[in-house]
Amino acid sequence: MKSFFVGLLALVCFVSCGKKSDFILRNFDTVEIETLLQDSTLSIRAIEILDANSLAFAASKNTYGLYNSSRNKWLISQQEHDSLNLEFRAVGNNQNDFFMLSVANPALLFKTGDKGKMELVYKEIHENVFYDAMDFWNDKEGIAIGDSTDGCLSVIVTRDGGETWTKLTCDQLPKGIENEGAFAASDTNIAIVGDHTWFATTAGRVYYSPDKAKTWQVFDTPIVKEKDTEGIYSIDFYDGLNGFAIGGDYTNPDANSANKIKTTDGGKTWQLVAKNQNPGYRSCVQYIPNSNGKELVAIGFKGIDFSNDAGETWKNLSDEGFYTIRFLNDSVAYAAGAGRISRLTFR
Repeated sequence: MKSFFVGLLALVCFVSCGKKSDFILRNFDTVEIETLLQDSTLSIRAIEILDANSLAFAASKNTYGLYNSSRNKWLISQQEHDSLNLEFRAVGNNQNDFFMLSVANPALLFKTGDKGKMELVYKEIHENVFYDAMDFWNDKEGIAIGDSTDGCLSVIVTRDGGETWTKLTCDQLPKGIENEGAFAASDTNIAIVGDHTWFATTAGRVYYSPDKAKTWQVFDTPIVKEKDTEGIYSIDFYDGLNGFAIGGDYTNPDANSANKIKTTDGGKTWQLVAKNQNPGYRSCVQYIPNSNGKELVAIGFKGIDFSNDAGETWKNLSDEGFYTIRFLNDSVAYAAGAGRISRLTFR
């Protein structure tokens, strides 16, 4: 019996060690940028990869669209509603429908309908309403977050595939801070891993739910947050323990002393990293897929940066400006910004 357990232990060690050795740390030096859509009138801060061949976006000037990469074709539309000039900065996808949520008052949430047109599924009227980001746990359940309206952050949830949305009451959330909100800069204020959810705020705090928004905790972070333009602009988690967040001050984008933080305990505690090192302000950070939580890309209107040591040090790859990025695989991504959407290839 003893020899059996010794053999089993050796087998486990061999398998686990083999899995770890399969990962080879990379050190990208360049990024190739191919412009796919150019329209100088648009501000594009929300993109969503639907599948291997489809990318959706929603933007300013009532505009949204779909890109088919296999055909290299765009389908661009405008969403009209009561002659309003709508700006969309949050989008989502639950494998069945595409969703887009407008900022400011009134907040309007649309989903793809059965008749080929977008359908309004949620409307909120409030002088302070401003929604910032959206994501889905699965085909039925999703979440969107926004600025404070009546003493707490705005959080709406769907449990029926996006047909209806319900706003959480303040007694269902941690106590808010006056004027606490989220930055609608890149649609990456929310991170989801399984049933676990994190979202980041202008006050430099991270809200955490282990059960798809049924219960919540909130944790402070050491990120810079003294001014209204400072705080966490983007958050991402590689798994249930390892996460990264970035921000700073878009009005002082070169400041880099306290704008990058990481966690290794699921968001309970956060540590400043790369202090007084570039990059400065960035609006979006994302883990590169299949990178063991080591490789990250940060993007903003001042450039594109890469880390292969979980954010401890960074390398600037380009001064080209974008607002947001999503990875298609471990070397190709889509990025959007002022007047364009591009395909980025990291080498």
